[in-house]
Amino acid sequence: MDQEHSGRFQLTDKTRKQQGGGRYREAGVDLDMANELVKRIRPVARTTFPPQWQGDIGGFGGLYPLDRDQWKDPVLVSSTDGVGTKLKVAWWAGRHDTVGIDLVAMCVNDILVQGAEPLFFLDYLSLGKMDLETVEALVGGIAEGCRQAGCALVGGETAEMPGFYGPGEYDMAGFAVGVAERDRIVDGSSIREGDRVLGLASSGLHSNGYSLVRKIVMEELGLKPEDVIEECGRTAAEELLEPTRIYVRSVVEVLKKVPVSGMVHITGGGFDDNLPRVVPPAFQAVLDETAWEIPPIFRFLSREGSVSREEMLHVFNNGVGYVLVVPREAAADAAEILLEGGETVYALGKIARRREGDAPVRWKRS
Repeated sequence: MDQEHSGRFQLTDKTRKQQGGGRYREAGVDLDMANELVKRIRPVARTTFPPQWQGDIGGFGGLYPLDRDQWKDPVLVSSTDGVGTKLKVAWWAGRHDTVGIDLVAMCVNDILVQGAEPLFFLDYLSLGKMDLETVEALVGGIAEGCRQAGCALVGGETAEMPGFYGPGEYDMAGFAVGVAERDRIVDGSSIREGDRVLGLASSGLHSNGYSLVRKIVMEELGLKPEDVIEECGRTAAEELLEPTRIYVRSVVEVLKKVPVSGMVHITGGGFDDNLPRVVPPAFQAVLDETAWEIPPIFRFLSREGSVSREEMLHVFNNGVGYVLVVPREAAADAAEILLEGGETVYALGKIARRREGDAPVRWKRS
């Protein structure tokens, strides 16, 4: 193990005694505190373990049993991501309990797109100086995200790297692994003319466009965390740190009961960049821009930041965080299942033939 790293789930008393505490602590790395962190977060991680698993954390690698009775021809699907500059908002607000949910969401929503159920998650946190309360809040958020996604937090690493980050700064990355039946992988290849496009409401900004958000809210407007954004009815910190919605449980129910032709996680690039990743070149998505009401935070940013409609659609999710493409005859059943799962569902449009010169996504007003 690299001596600049204190393995969160792996550090042992033996390691601590061998490395000593005095000079290393003078250099900025406190191994005793790292051991205390392990004690604090072990019970938090255990709350995410599946009931049939009797394992524990503490080894050099995370273990997860794959139930071969449940999966006949399993394909593992993986993703890695971070939270981006939304972390700077957490530093600004001094609130660290929600960005861990964002971290999980960005990974599990991505593997969900391919029809995979998340199995387990690992994280990597790096910071200049160990702060137990901050790291405990971060890991608590990650565990909450895992519970929402129905996956296990099987391991992680916390790296204390003095001189690398400024006071109070940190970064985090996540890694999710899920499973799908080989013959039920969703890749967009079955999309056909006439398929319906359903959108699921976002919980807000999610984790994209925050370089622009921070420029407008923190730099140009000079808002403080406690300042209220009137049209949102919340403080700037509350609105900007609203965690990314995790769509796993409701979408998995749809996948079990109705055919799904394609799915998209609306992240950076908005509709115009993300829908073409799944819609075949022979087709285009024809979307009704009046199918849903743009949430207040997006209207606020557009007005106060003088951001055009075109740029808003390209940078942000504008209130739709996830998209499903389903056969026309399955659309009503899919929408009902999603509504029962707590989602807000929008009938966004349909799939049409794409003629030469057409854009992959065409917007219209009904």
